[in-house]
Amino acid sequence: MDFRFDIIIDYMPLILRGTMLTIGISILSIILGSILGLGIGFGKMSSRWYIRWPFQSYINFFRGTPLFVQIFIVHFGVIPAIIGRTDPFIAAITALSLNSAAYTAEIYRAGIQSIDKGQREAAQSLGMTNVQAMRYVILPQAVKRMIPAFGNEFIVLIKDSSLVAVIAAQELMYWSQAMSGQYYRIWEPYLTAALVYFILTYSLSKLLNYIERRM
Repeated sequence: MDFRFDIIIDYMPLILRGTMLTIGISILSIILGSILGLGIGFGKMSSRWYIRWPFQSYINFFRGTPLFVQIFIVHFGVIPAIIGRTDPFIAAITALSLNSAAYTAEIYRAGIQSIDKGQREAAQSLGMTNVQAMRYVILPQAVKRMIPAFGNEFIVLIKDSSLVAVIAAQELMYWSQAMSGQYYRIWEPYLTAALVYFILTYSLSKLLNYIERRM
């Protein structure tokens, strides 16, 4: 098997541009997904069924259906209905954020519920309200326990971002497919993409391990 490095060199500027877009989409999606997931997580923990049920349904839908299908629904259905046209970048961030929110909601719920109820009672005995107890006592402890799960979600999100190539979002996988289509080659484009994804996820896992040890 002959491996043509000249093909990779020719496409390297586009691969780097696609990699930067992959990183940008992943960061924006995990941030938006975490913010949305916090609200969904609190909604699911509500003691009132009519509040809890919609949030539980949201989680069940996005965790129970393929992300690939969700991307198509958002790109061809939701985004055109809102802005009047398709936009791969907006659709990619929207679909990944909505999907990530369902998983981060469960991370928040599990982290908060893992804290002993005595912590909340002790805070309330000191005169704190429920909101103050959550903000100053429960969440700071829960966040430390959530870090590994959030790290795993971020790593999964980086890899899942490759799916948005199907809607022509010009990220890493998009340009790998373009390279394969132009030169009719398999090994060079896809091994390059695999190596870049590995570098991103491995570096992130090392960073998260460091943060976890520090905390």
